[in-house]
Amino acid sequence: MFAHLPLVADAFANVDQQYLLEARQMQAMSFAVHIPLVCFGISFPAIVLFMEGLALRTGEPAYRALAKRWSKVMLILFAIGVVTGTILSFELGLLWPRFMSNFGEVFGVAFAFEGISFFVEAIFIAIYVYGWAKLSPRAHFLTGIPIVVTGFAGALFVISVNGWMNHPTGFELSGGEVTDVQPFAALFNSNFWHELIHMYLAGFIVAGFIVAGVYSIGWLRGKRDRYHRAALIVPLTVACLATPVQLLVGDWAARTVTDNQPTKLAAFEGLDKTTEGAPFTLGGVYYDGSTHGGITVPDMLSLLAHHDPTATVRGLDAVPPDDRPPVAVVRNAFTVMISAGMAMALLALVYLYCWWRRGRLPRSRWFYRAVIAAGPVALCALIAGWVTTEVGRQPWIVYKMMRTSEAVTGASSVPVGYATLGAVYIALAALAFWVLRRLATGPPETVK
Repeated sequence: MFAHLPLVADAFANVDQQYLLEARQMQAMSFAVHIPLVCFGISFPAIVLFMEGLALRTGEPAYRALAKRWSKVMLILFAIGVVTGTILSFELGLLWPRFMSNFGEVFGVAFAFEGISFFVEAIFIAIYVYGWAKLSPRAHFLTGIPIVVTGFAGALFVISVNGWMNHPTGFELSGGEVTDVQPFAALFNSNFWHELIHMYLAGFIVAGFIVAGVYSIGWLRGKRDRYHRAALIVPLTVACLATPVQLLVGDWAARTVTDNQPTKLAAFEGLDKTTEGAPFTLGGVYYDGSTHGGITVPDMLSLLAHHDPTATVRGLDAVPPDDRPPVAVVRNAFTVMISAGMAMALLALVYLYCWWRRGRLPRSRWFYRAVIAAGPVALCALIAGWVTTEVGRQPWIVYKMMRTSEAVTGASSVPVGYATLGAVYIALAALAFWVLRRLATGPPETVK
């Protein structure tokens, strides 16, 4: 599916683009639309298959009916993800031609594997959704396993490319030309593992809280039969188990950033000067060159980054001004991500405590209102996390190898494409809302 990109890149190779900001905004808009769908592609097939497994083990028809309904949601979101993912693939070549022409051969193998995963996933989703009445229960369950595997694999290969952009390896540069390409060394770069696990957990958190939020609305309206109870408990448990683990993986990610991209770490905190025993500010808003508000904890950044409260943390002053990211964007996005993560972790602990210690769901209506809010909060954390990662890498599209301004297209029609793309995404959102709403308002289906 990505085989066209090097050709497109060569055809459009140009520089000195006055519409650099619009091109970045266009790519960011596409990414913000697509990445929640990736979360569902990573996690939702596993949740659906788990529900069907419960039906096989218990013989409970409500579980099977729920899995069938969710499989249709999975198909709808996959179809929309195909559209948004295809747009993203074309944007890589059309908006960033020199990036693709210079480095496409380094990470091209990852996109090739992603394409294979995509086609296999599409085949088995069709079999799974339309095979409920045509296959035996066990055979039908088995057709769901490739969907789970390929959903994971497709995201894995794309995440590996992003990890490579943040820590490029697996090639040599000779006279500005890429040589001695080692695609698997590029694929399994040092940023790969923490980005992979961080994103997979985010997928389960986002999908889990959004689905649980939908059924929390019904719960508050008195829908508490076995069907609605299972529809609430399964995704909520998944999200609440993943959220505390995500905090630990976030610590791992921060320490990797400390080693590979110290300027990005300085932008996380808005740390102007290299500091021994650097502080960390919880909350606050960054503007006019400093963080206003929040709670400052002495030595905490050094402790988090190096596990040593006296360690020296490199500040923004360690690089020239032209090599620094836009600190306000990065710092404020990082604050949103951390604040949202802590709020969801608190909600998760309340739920897990009630379930483990008391063997029941929380009874407070405020808890279910919080679950409803947790879905949008998880989306905010997801987008803020990727803003932190991608904007924090600026001004580099390939860290310390190629600047974003060097990679952008020379075409003059970027604003037109930007407006057109906005209209396409609005239409897609309206279509998705209409289809999912029709599906949600219908009665639970039985599986013959």
